[in-house]
Amino acid sequence: TEEELLEVEELKHRHTEVVAHEQAHMSAAGTLTIAGASFDYETGPDGKRYAVGGEVSIDTSTLAGDPQATLRKAQQIRRAALAPVDPSAQDRSVAAEASRMEAQARSEMAQQAREKQTEYIDENTPEIDFFGPQKNQNEKNIQDTYSQIQNASVLQEQKSFVDFFI
Repeated sequence: TEEELLEVEELKHRHTEVVAHEQAHMSAAGTLTIAGASFDYETGPDGKRYAVGGEVSIDTSTLAGDPQATLRKAQQIRRAALAPVDPSAQDRSVAAEASRMEAQARSEMAQQAREKQTEYIDENTPEIDFFGPQKNQNEKNIQDTYSQIQNASVLQEQKSFVDFFI
């Protein structure tokens, strides 16, 4: 019937969209793809099966101890999730999770950089006695003052001695 022909055309169109959608995910996911696409089928009035839904499983785990690799992986996951022309709500959710994964990896990279910088500074900065120069100057000032007092005392004694003889 005409109604059945229209339904078959709609199923064919939906089938083409679903297959293209899942193929876009697989192409962008590359080596992260765990398995090929799996499809949900509906049988049309013509007795043929048409894909009406589908999914692609990809590896979304982080790479412990390697935030740079995790960052690249998160970016690839996001690209794979958003690869189809019309991403689904689930695709957008996966992309959002990949963005969080990317942010976490960037945070870990920054922490590692801070730790590496601190290690470098600790290993390459000589110990400095910040009070050493001041301490030496204080000791010199004390010695100078003591010498001045001694000189003043000697001068005073000499003056007294001179006064005595005059």
